[in-house]
Amino acid sequence: MAEALEHPARPTAPTSRRSVSIYQPTQEGLVFPTEPEFATFAEERLHRKQRLVAACRAFAIEGFDYGFAGHLTVRDPEFPELYWTNPMAIHFAQVNLSNLILVDHTGRVVEGAYAVNRAGFVLHAAVHEAHPDIVAMCHAHTVYGTAFASLGRPLEPISQDAAAFFEDHVVIRSEAGQVAVEEKAGMKVADWFKGVKAAIHQNHGLLTASRHSIEAAAFWFIALERCCRQQLMVEATGSKPVLVSPERSRYSREHVGSEYIGWLHFQSIWDHLTRSQPDMFD
Repeated sequence: MAEALEHPARPTAPTSRRSVSIYQPTQEGLVFPTEPEFATFAEERLHRKQRLVAACRAFAIEGFDYGFAGHLTVRDPEFPELYWTNPMAIHFAQVNLSNLILVDHTGRVVEGAYAVNRAGFVLHAAVHEAHPDIVAMCHAHTVYGTAFASLGRPLEPISQDAAAFFEDHVVIRSEAGQVAVEEKAGMKVADWFKGVKAAIHQNHGLLTASRHSIEAAAFWFIALERCCRQQLMVEATGSKPVLVSPERSRYSREHVGSEYIGWLHFQSIWDHLTRSQPDMFD
């Protein structure tokens, strides 16, 4: 347990993975999260699995559970054709290291005792296989994201938070409203994830993908759900919101909408969860 609770995300990040951010302190000697580096695949695998569990627990806190619906995945660092995911029919709040499963692109469980969610396999496996650069992906049947998805349109830049998704998300209309249990449905959805971090699947809900980390994918999912809620609240007033201009939206997206910023946001969630839910690492 003590080994699992260590915080390996404090060493100096390798130059190749570091993203420049206006939030990184210029003053030396201050405590600030840094991206980790790994000596072995085993170290990186443990790191990814721990953060996957934490992302599931964060989804539980946010109330993103809906029966067995919802799946989060992260690619294995040594065997990129395999990915780790939460087990079928286990509540987000009960996901831990010991019940994660390792799955291939055909939906075969190669490690772990639990079954894989068929819909999760169809969507996530298709995206992971079609886009080797995508490291992690998140989907859940949330209240506001699902409601907003029924409108079949993108988010508007009504705030700095929403501007983080400006020109960085798509609306997918393929297979809208139909449960994705056939592999051809997954392939139709996968095509849309070129160069964006999020998608609104019409009549279905929200999906996020990250080329950086499971932490980034999870945080941007939480943020996207929040933005959908805010836009629905604004529209419920009957008044037309003042939109952030395209130029300012792009500026905000660049500085507060990057993969690195998503990872950085998640660090406070990680620290909170490691202290409040140590059973994550059972």
